[in-house]
Amino acid sequence: MQEPTGSTRSPLQQTSMQAKVAEELRQMIISGELPPGSSLSEMALSQNFGVSRTPIREALKQLQIEGLVEVRPRVGTFVAVPSRREITELFQMKELFEGAAARLLALRGNVPEVEQLDAAMRAADEAVRKGDPERYEELVHEFHDLIVVGADNSKLQAHYRTLMNQLAYARLVRTSLAQPGRLSESDHEHHHVLDLIRAKDGDGAERVMREHVRRSHQALMAEMDKERYGS
Repeated sequence: MQEPTGSTRSPLQQTSMQAKVAEELRQMIISGELPPGSSLSEMALSQNFGVSRTPIREALKQLQIEGLVEVRPRVGTFVAVPSRREITELFQMKELFEGAAARLLALRGNVPEVEQLDAAMRAADEAVRKGDPERYEELVHEFHDLIVVGADNSKLQAHYRTLMNQLAYARLVRTSLAQPGRLSESDHEHHHVLDLIRAKDGDGAERVMREHVRRSHQALMAEMDKERYGS
């Protein structure tokens, strides 16, 4: 609801409102609801969220720090459009984080996350059989998230979350899975990673997880080139 004209909020309320606005905008960008290049007008956002422009401005500053928003002086504020180099660098970091997470999870043995991965893979197999990329996309996020959580390393998890926000990963997964044959390839690669985790093979789990991330990156770039050049 629009706050009354002339109303005042305590500093604590302003901070809370800023955090809420930042989180909602963050999710809208990550999901693709606000696509790359979208204009972010403080006035329009203020009206949409029913708040003053101050928490909007502060939220946008926070998202700029996270790499999700780009401010162009004397032009405006926009959802960031990552360059190919930025995407490549972020995927290189993703490979390191997820490879390490797979190793750590494998070394922990039969922990609850391993059983949850089994359940996620059964659901993913069904999505592949039905040719349901939307459902499979959801399960991709669940699979990778379970591996990172299962690593049981809070520092790794915190840095990984920041990286995933910068990647706007959901949108990129959707693009990579559009590559012909990638759905079943991705599912097979996930099974290989899980087999090595269950075998408590930390070296193998890290190696195969890193290979999987590289293949995902390759599929993404190939599909982006197809969209760009129309081939």
